[in-house]
Amino acid sequence: MKNIKYIFILTLVSIVGCSDLEENPISVLSPDGFYQSSRDVQTTINGCYGNMTEEAFWGRKLSLPLMLRSDMVGIGDVGTASRRIDHDNFTVNADNGMITAFWPRTYQIIAGANEAIAGASKISESEDILNPITAQAYFVRAYTYFHLVRLFGDIPYIDNPVDNIEAAKNISKTPATEVYTKIIADLEYAKQWLPDVQSSRSLPSKATAAGYLALVHLTMNEFDKAYTEAKFVIDNESRFDLVLADDFQDLFDATKQDGLKESLFEIDYNGFRDGNYGTDYQPALTGIRANQRGDIGGGWSVAVPNVEVYNRWDGRDYRKAVSLDTTAVFAGVEEPFMNFPNFDSRNIASPYIAKYTRLIGLSAQGNGRASQLNYAQLRYAEVLLIAAEALNEINPGSAEADGYINRVRARARNQAGTITVFPADVTPGMSQEAFRDMVLEERKWELAFECKRWYDIKRRQLGDEVFSASGIEQRPNFSASRDYLLPLPSDELLRNSNLEPNNPGY
Repeated sequence: MKNIKYIFILTLVSIVGCSDLEENPISVLSPDGFYQSSRDVQTTINGCYGNMTEEAFWGRKLSLPLMLRSDMVGIGDVGTASRRIDHDNFTVNADNGMITAFWPRTYQIIAGANEAIAGASKISESEDILNPITAQAYFVRAYTYFHLVRLFGDIPYIDNPVDNIEAAKNISKTPATEVYTKIIADLEYAKQWLPDVQSSRSLPSKATAAGYLALVHLTMNEFDKAYTEAKFVIDNESRFDLVLADDFQDLFDATKQDGLKESLFEIDYNGFRDGNYGTDYQPALTGIRANQRGDIGGGWSVAVPNVEVYNRWDGRDYRKAVSLDTTAVFAGVEEPFMNFPNFDSRNIASPYIAKYTRLIGLSAQGNGRASQLNYAQLRYAEVLLIAAEALNEINPGSAEADGYINRVRARARNQAGTITVFPADVTPGMSQEAFRDMVLEERKWELAFECKRWYDIKRRQLGDEVFSASGIEQRPNFSASRDYLLPLPSDELLRNSNLEPNNPGY
């Protein structure tokens, strides 16, 4: 038996996110001697995936603010924690509990990736065996930093294990442009070495890396590169075993997700939990209070779409029916959404998000916590939309770009086996501006509530428009000079003054 436990991977010091950097870690054993084969590298990377399912990352602390900061989701229960309400209202401070929780967890994921990459360098196996596994760590690091740089801008960038606490206390910020350069380099390595197909969609493949390269370049307004990477995935969809799911509802059915081929990368919950690992709070946070449908005890009525989402979403769109719950069951009787507050005052008279409450599979706890759902971080449908958006910026009026939108819309016309006429194919010959607006709308409905909309608002600088009186959700506190970035957490600034000044406005 090795003289080190695998569990150290899950409890690595988060480098800049510890509650007290002066404290000596307990039960964290040195990785020296641990790495004997590529299997040990994979074990380390598995710890990173485990941290993604933790409550402080996708379980709640990261995913919920992403939804609330969009124009698609607001607070239902006004009595919920103020740290959540502040994200919805754009009144966040540097001590916001959502931020101070997910920041260290994110750096723990990065620390695990760094350990895996460093450990792999000590192993003498063939690169054909070792590098495809190590490439997962490069992808994980890029994926995690991509979230951080979009949310915070300039951030500490760490790409090696840190074994000197004093040095960690003095780390400074890396400019966002440099962080993006490093993200791209990691994804290029991952694209080179990852296999075409993995045994599970929760493991990244070559298409995953290329798809994320497309999204990173799109975020940076490097449209030619975004198109090239997206086109690489599209041209090789058979090689990468990618297919749009026939039925949009199946994408959010825990009993069918494992058999689908649309996700390029997903966070996989299994219906079990160990402390905060494996705990999925999205069914609880998005569920209807006192709702008896599904027999999970209802939800908490926290993250709820404004009724204007329902009003402005064309009722002929099958994706609307899949994405929204317009009825609930109270005292054995089905009731329309306008009656929801009659059965619990914390409900609001609006349809609720159905994607994470309707078909959650097994759940280890009430309210749907610890569901069996998989959360797609990138779907093939989005790759098609990236290709269309990027191509429109390069060569407006292209029939090729129209075709990518039409593929997504054709799937939306399949309503549980019945083919309808809505949404119709794109009108050929649209102007560049009209197509740009259209593809962003298409993303809004296709990817509704999948934690994508805030990033679209940010990269296209839409805040003043979408949070105005003409938008779905009015947010008078929104300030374009402040709110496109979150504040660096105050506890990190106290520990390390090199991270000062905070982002503008905080």
